[in-house]
Amino acid sequence: MVDRGIPKPTSPEARRRMQRTRRKDTSAEMLLRRELHQRGLRYRIEYKVISKPRRVADIVFTRYRLAVFVDGCFWHGCPLHGTWPKHNADFWRDKIEANRHRDCDTNRRLLEAGWTVVRIWEHEPPREAADRIEHVLNELKGEAAQCTGQGPDTEESSYVGSGGSDTGSREGCGRTRTGPAGGGEA
Repeated sequence: MVDRGIPKPTSPEARRRMQRTRRKDTSAEMLLRRELHQRGLRYRIEYKVISKPRRVADIVFTRYRLAVFVDGCFWHGCPLHGTWPKHNADFWRDKIEANRHRDCDTNRRLLEAGWTVVRIWEHEPPREAADRIEHVLNELKGEAAQCTGQGPDTEESSYVGSGGSDTGSREGCGRTRTGPAGGGEA
């Protein structure tokens, strides 16, 4: 096995815990997707929104150019629930900070490309997260209707800008819509 600067797990249990950690289809994502689906909202999952560098959103509403990311509290440094490990502390701090930096870069790139970004923390109740997503979608549908001269629910409503004026909680990340732990409501 090639050593890429990744420290060895401190115990067999720590190793098993890390091996069980999912990259996609996490319980938070599944609960949110189920809630959105129950509301009649249809979306794509694991959708590549940027090719280079490759960035994949967890949930995407392509017609309205809305990208939703469900961020894990540990992996993305949640201000309420994120923890800093004591073992291999430098490695983990660098890893989490790199994730945060990549999140900001992703937000910036998507906003420049005309997308709206919603970031959800894994601890947010699925109903509340779905409410925020649905609210943003309704705003985007209204913008699309204004741009095309159509009603918000017509098939022809396809133009959407990056919309929204709220500033995300992740300083320097551009205009994103974050959850309560992030400091701003959509």
